[in-house]
Amino acid sequence: MSDRRYLVPFINIGHLLDHLVMLVFPTVVLALSRDWNRPYSELLPLSLGGFIAFGAFALPAGWLADHWSRYKMMVLFFFGIGLSLFLTGFAQTSCQIAAGLTLTGMFAAIYHPVGIAMLVAAPKNLGMALGWNGLWGNLGLATAAIVSGALMDLWGWRTAFFIPGLAAVAAGALFLVLVQDPGPVAKKSKTIGLHVDTRTMTQIFVILLIATACGGIIFNSTTVAMPKVFDERLRALTQTNLGVGALVAFVYSIAAFAQVLMGTLIDRFDMRRLMMGVGLAQIPLLALAATLDGWPMLIVALGMMMAIFGQIPLNDAIVGRYVADEYRARVLSVRYVVSLGVASVAVPLIAVLHRTEGGFRNVFLMLAALAAAVLVSAVFFPSRDRLRRAPSAAAAI
Repeated sequence: MSDRRYLVPFINIGHLLDHLVMLVFPTVVLALSRDWNRPYSELLPLSLGGFIAFGAFALPAGWLADHWSRYKMMVLFFFGIGLSLFLTGFAQTSCQIAAGLTLTGMFAAIYHPVGIAMLVAAPKNLGMALGWNGLWGNLGLATAAIVSGALMDLWGWRTAFFIPGLAAVAAGALFLVLVQDPGPVAKKSKTIGLHVDTRTMTQIFVILLIATACGGIIFNSTTVAMPKVFDERLRALTQTNLGVGALVAFVYSIAAFAQVLMGTLIDRFDMRRLMMGVGLAQIPLLALAATLDGWPMLIVALGMMMAIFGQIPLNDAIVGRYVADEYRARVLSVRYVVSLGVASVAVPLIAVLHRTEGGFRNVFLMLAALAAAVLVSAVFFPSRDRLRRAPSAAAAI
């Protein structure tokens, strides 16, 4: 592995940019619907192709990373999202916006299977490494809302694509200069799993996929809908795009520290108990968010997003702890194909449910049901004591 003094900061910056670029449009669409005089439910689906690509292209990205180069894939990530954002900013029609967002999603798909695999290859503390990385990713969510809102108010919606695009290209150039290519991943293991037998590994993987699928829909639905939810329910607190973006940024920035807390807990406690705790926290908070507005909604949204964000490093820690290094990019790509691919249904789901009588109330109630599914799957996750007793796969290596 190359010197991590520069690698880890760029991996974290990449996570910030990855989530930022995917959530520019959910804020931009607020201004676009007014400029083009078209309804929110009609314009939001233009981002569907980007979210589908964000999940679908994670699989080939992970395969290329393990068989070609993780380093070169990260270079492609930085420059690819930058140039895609520039193209989207120049769009003149709905089709051109949809195409630009789809291209952005294709390059953004590289980050999770590749960047996370590089991060967990040799950390001193796995949980803390993932926790801080998750914090940077969620700051990207916050940055998307407040920066997009500010740029729209100051210079129009196109600059909300141009400025992040320039930042991504600059980060890619610095990555090439400062980070050394570590070369191909060494092939050491004959089995995909470490420290657990095949049956237990299968059980872990199935539970991980269930939690990933449900958690992905919850995460994507809340982050995509939040600007519009606040636009509708917090108008008593703010009347501007910047104000809405600032409130969303406030919630995401504070909630992001839940990932650092979860990172600390991962290094100390049983993952089964942590998964159950996340599910127990999400269910009532999502249910409460279905009916509140004003200050109560802002407070509940903060707790809700803390519980949602806290699940992310937990899922990645499972891969980092139980999967051999040379397989991690591919296993992570499968995880993110499920997470981000399934999560793409959030866009049409929000668009459809927002037109119903209940509006966002129906969205949050459905998400609470999915949180219950996460809780049920966590009950079947092997306890730490059972994992310690499991026959080691290392004997087959």
